[in-house]
Amino acid sequence: MAKILPISAQKSEPLLGKLRVPSDKSISHRALILGTSCVGETLVSNLLEAEDIMATADAMRAMGGHIEKTGDGRWLIKGVGTGGLSQPDQPLDFGNSGTGVRLCLGLVASHNMTVEFSGDASLSKRPMGRVLKPLADIGASIVSSHDRDRLPLTLKGAANPLAIEYTLPVASAQVKSAILLAGLNTPGIMTVIEPEPTRDHTERMLSYFGAELNITPEAQGRRIELTGQPELRPGILNIPADPSSAAFPLVAALIIPGSDIVLKDVMLNPTRTGLITTLKEMGAKITIVDEREEGGETIGDLRVEASELKGVQVPSSRAPSMIDEYPVLCVAAAFASGQTHMAGLGELRVKESDRLAAMAAGLKACGVEHEEGEDSLFICGKDSIPGGATIKTHMDHRIAMAFLIMGLRSDSPITIDDGAMIATSFPGFIDEMTALGATFKTSAE
Repeated sequence: MAKILPISAQKSEPLLGKLRVPSDKSISHRALILGTSCVGETLVSNLLEAEDIMATADAMRAMGGHIEKTGDGRWLIKGVGTGGLSQPDQPLDFGNSGTGVRLCLGLVASHNMTVEFSGDASLSKRPMGRVLKPLADIGASIVSSHDRDRLPLTLKGAANPLAIEYTLPVASAQVKSAILLAGLNTPGIMTVIEPEPTRDHTERMLSYFGAELNITPEAQGRRIELTGQPELRPGILNIPADPSSAAFPLVAALIIPGSDIVLKDVMLNPTRTGLITTLKEMGAKITIVDEREEGGETIGDLRVEASELKGVQVPSSRAPSMIDEYPVLCVAAAFASGQTHMAGLGELRVKESDRLAAMAAGLKACGVEHEEGEDSLFICGKDSIPGGATIKTHMDHRIAMAFLIMGLRSDSPITIDDGAMIATSFPGFIDEMTALGATFKTSAE
């Protein structure tokens, strides 16, 4: 049984200094998967070496990819080419990684082999039906499953995969990416129509590796067409810092008086900057320095200064560009003057936990006035929050980090019941934040 690690956060002095948060998780997953799908050697620097990413690396190795660490953050991937995956001789265990398992379901769906997918207790509760539906249209099928569309499940890939045109019922980068990855080993043109733009890392990286993509705007959203069975060429990738991880020290610096920090090399893809847009509307002092292009992505350094925040209306249309950042946005809203209303949050109910319910429960325990709707959250902010609560994280790393950030400004310390899972996305979170001036106490101290 994994060791449980309660952690407390208490009111801190100003945060000062520079920090490069861990590299982007979404891009790291895709680098491993598409590097394995190339013919030749791909060199990756600054790969995120978190548990979720290592699970994807293990899955690629099990299906024939050669992946090895060659230095600090540097990795070599020797690919097998599109259609070159081999039958794994054991189940693929994705731990807590919803992104890893959903992308790999897509990749396997167009290969004539049968693969068992598994995960930890948290991942096994998350529905996979949204991904499995289009994969069934392509020709894949579930041979067995523990509970309908949940892990563990065994997927039989299509012997003769069919190119389809699929309109996403809801905006989902994971479903879109799963279909496009299935399209790599499918003859013809695989088409995805998304109702509104979602994070486009898969499209950018496919283009970088030489795939033929055609992306055109629709009346609502975008039409993405991938020509199947390309020969992807290897390349050199430098993974930028993860904006979802940067969100935690960013909000901490905004709410702790006197703070002034710089977050280095943050990825600024416009499909991922909804939180920055929202915080600036709230009055946040965030300055982008040295904005530049690397490997098809925009990156830059963020200078963040303590700010007097005010409540705002966050439009539901912004949700796809900040879906993972809502927990920490709730923290910013709790300390903002006035009222913040967030809409279009239904996707939060099917993340690592029901994040909407988990945040509402935690806000209540810490003395924050709020109202939870079916897909919305209303927060009435104030300058002083009692805190003094122990928060149930539900094995969710973003819930854990969000309430630790809240504890750095609350009147009394806030404790999370378990912080062990933080390593799935932000290894070194406690040490890095402590170096800036944050005050934490673990159960071991």
